[in-house]
Amino acid sequence: MISEGHRDDVCLLFYTSGTTALPKGALLSHWNMLTMGRNLMAVDPCYETDDFVSYLPFAWIGEQMMSISCGLQVGYTLNFPEEPTTAREDIRQIGPHVMFAPPRLYEGMTRQVQVKYMDSAWIKRRIYEFATKVGYKVANLRFEKKRVPLAWKVLQWLAYVGMQKKLKDHLGMSRLRHAYTGGAAMGPDHFRFFHALGVNLKQIYGQTELAGISMVHRDGDVKFDTVGTPIPETEVRITEDGEILSRSPSVFLGYYKNEEATRKTLVEGWLYSGDRGFIDEDGHLVVFDRSKDVMTLCDGRPFSPQYLETRLKFSPFIQEAWVIGDKRPFITAVMCIDYSVAGKWADERKLNYTSYQELSQKPEIHELVRRQIQEANKDLPVPAKIHRFVNLYKVFDADDEELTRTSKLKRTFVENRYRMILEGLYSEAKVVHMDTTITYEDGREQRIRLDLHITDVQDGVCSGALPDPSSQRNASGIVAST
Repeated sequence: MISEGHRDDVCLLFYTSGTTALPKGALLSHWNMLTMGRNLMAVDPCYETDDFVSYLPFAWIGEQMMSISCGLQVGYTLNFPEEPTTAREDIRQIGPHVMFAPPRLYEGMTRQVQVKYMDSAWIKRRIYEFATKVGYKVANLRFEKKRVPLAWKVLQWLAYVGMQKKLKDHLGMSRLRHAYTGGAAMGPDHFRFFHALGVNLKQIYGQTELAGISMVHRDGDVKFDTVGTPIPETEVRITEDGEILSRSPSVFLGYYKNEEATRKTLVEGWLYSGDRGFIDEDGHLVVFDRSKDVMTLCDGRPFSPQYLETRLKFSPFIQEAWVIGDKRPFITAVMCIDYSVAGKWADERKLNYTSYQELSQKPEIHELVRRQIQEANKDLPVPAKIHRFVNLYKVFDADDEELTRTSKLKRTFVENRYRMILEGLYSEAKVVHMDTTITYEDGREQRIRLDLHITDVQDGVCSGALPDPSSQRNASGIVAST
């Protein structure tokens, strides 16, 4: 039976996430998958005695990459959670040596730590602040490839004993040797946070058509604004218009029953990624964004909305963010609060609410979100700062087709679904009147009628002139009906 098979036989039919177009079926061979796993393990060797927790969907190439391609060749132990709801607790009990997850999981961990800090006693907050300050200092020295002075090493040991050891154990990272993130962009604030904690977190870059990976950070050569350097047997180059091209033994066979898309994507062995980026002076790849997602600011400069969105999500009060502003007079945003964290904040201030929708429209919550946006706006050029925002009445959800299963925002879809909100943000309106129906997983439907209040951040305007209100629908309030 073995002799009847061939390395170039189709191993997997994998569909792309469909963030910018309809999903396409990528045909991956056994050789694609095995070479990818072999080359990743050449960079970061794993061993038979290692533990790995498999808790992500196998329909995501990232999980196939770690559990199957690497797992079969290395032979480390695959651990499975008892239930989806117990995954985080199971990870803590197992204490894996290797970990791979999309940014959402690390963002959730960061939010969890921030909430614990806010709830802690005075002495614990001071210990955390000391340990975090030391951790950031040491991490920054290592990012800059500078020697860590002896005094800071002593302080780092005190920080580890006083806080980091216990916190890493609580997060299931006490034995972690390699931690990876991929599938979407991770913000520099989250990257710095985990390195300050002493976690060797690295960015992976790749795509389904590459069996999952082409670039990764190396130990001691992590730059939080890049995705690292090519893995063995992989070549990367940039076209004149900034598109990222890759060539390796892991490049797929083609798209299933879609020869036209295959011809456009696979040219003379080079995979055209559809991503824009550049290679810096250290040979690291900097991924700007998907070519279709790159915005043009009001002063003509290109800008990645993902960069600002990840900065916003570093706040524990913000779960999701959608930044808008391509070829518009200023930047706006649609914000989704974290219900549990913002709700706890509201409870402490004795604010009454009965639902996510009601809480999101509280004036106090708008002011809270406005402050988070002002923090994210810091150090940005004026045209890239958010000027107005609205709190959405729900969180973006993959079940509503607003996110992919790896939590990437489907921009075209949400732009069509919430077009009336966009019109309101770019008019002189102060309110968007929503009349929509939500369908729950069990089939129940609920009609929602509410007003979404638009808040000015008073920051980030290219020029003082707003669009002509006469060209907008109902300057006092935009009516949205879904």
